[in-house]
Amino acid sequence: MSASRPEPGTQESKQRQPDVAPSLSALFVSFLKLGATAFGGPAMVAYIRQMAVDRKGWLNARRFDDGVALCQAVPGATAMQTAAYVGLSVRGVSGAAVSFVGFGLPAFGLMLALSAVYARTHSLPGVVSAFSGLQAIVVAIVANAAVSFGWTTLKHWRQVLITGLAVALYGWGINPFLVVISAALLGFWLIKEDASVAPTGAAPAAMPATTKPVLAILGVAAALLAVLFLAQRQLYELAVMMFRIDLFAFGGGFASVPLLFTEVVAVRQWLDGPALLDGIVLGQVTPGPIVITATFVGYLLHGTLGAIVATVGVFLPSFLIVVAMAPHFERLRTSPAFAKLIGGALCSFPGLLLMVAIRFAQSVRWDVPHLALAAAAFAALRLGVNILWVVILGTGLSLLLCR
Repeated sequence: MSASRPEPGTQESKQRQPDVAPSLSALFVSFLKLGATAFGGPAMVAYIRQMAVDRKGWLNARRFDDGVALCQAVPGATAMQTAAYVGLSVRGVSGAAVSFVGFGLPAFGLMLALSAVYARTHSLPGVVSAFSGLQAIVVAIVANAAVSFGWTTLKHWRQVLITGLAVALYGWGINPFLVVISAALLGFWLIKEDASVAPTGAAPAAMPATTKPVLAILGVAAALLAVLFLAQRQLYELAVMMFRIDLFAFGGGFASVPLLFTEVVAVRQWLDGPALLDGIVLGQVTPGPIVITATFVGYLLHGTLGAIVATVGVFLPSFLIVVAMAPHFERLRTSPAFAKLIGGALCSFPGLLLMVAIRFAQSVRWDVPHLALAAAAFAALRLGVNILWVVILGTGLSLLLCR
């Protein structure tokens, strides 16, 4: 007779490995259901833990915590990557793929539908009023992200110095990708070694090998890029741009906002500032990370195919990084050089987000109703009100006040 399942949260459940790995279909359905309610961005990591560790016992607490540490250290949306890590731990690369896709699919489907509706109705008076007020709320959301990012990241004057230099460089018109690289190098030079990077406790079981599958996926992606380059150069440029944004978005989905703004609005002028603000609004009312705004950008530029290309482009690089690094992370996380480079890169994003909030604010028609909405939204977010409720209530108030 098999042993009974331990109670969630007990020491036994924290150490126990699953008796039988879940099927790929079970992984997909579980993460699809979770993804349909994945509001709150990084906060969804706690719900993934509750499902994968406490309820289903797919992996133990130590393995899960190591995965979260990995996902926070590399670029991309943390909750999406955590889903991939859970799938990788129990079913290899195929498990990572189905978990990642299942978790992100609801956000993609809803954003695609909302983008299609927006493209046809955004000039209607009621829609104009709603989005006018919501643009002011987005300024508050990005400003709050800058404050929250800074509060959790900046613990020493050296880190504050790196943030200040990032603000200055971005303000002088330096490309944010170069700002992130410069911040990483400054972190390597300025940030002192942190003994906390070393893991504690016994190492978990080895991860499955991932080199060959990762190389195979890279080969397929390169072939598809070559096809786009030959057949549709604009889609190729969209894909490469999204790849680059994902590769530099350290610290979670919100870190992509300044990169997306610079590439889409400032450099290429594919969309104007207010349109991207509207896309970020829609990204807040859909489940999943804010970087799903890439779907909106792709749809407005090139329809459904553009939405697919942009979405794959903005998620694939970070997925491959997590899958490729997971087997080696136990060794890599003990490297002081790695910790300092990542720490420096993270220090750049409070400054970049603050500057983007200022530039977004320049696109808003500021009057008393818009100022009141922005102030109320910022206060609510600082008090811990769920961002989804802020957007929903803000929509109603926008329709009443912003005419």
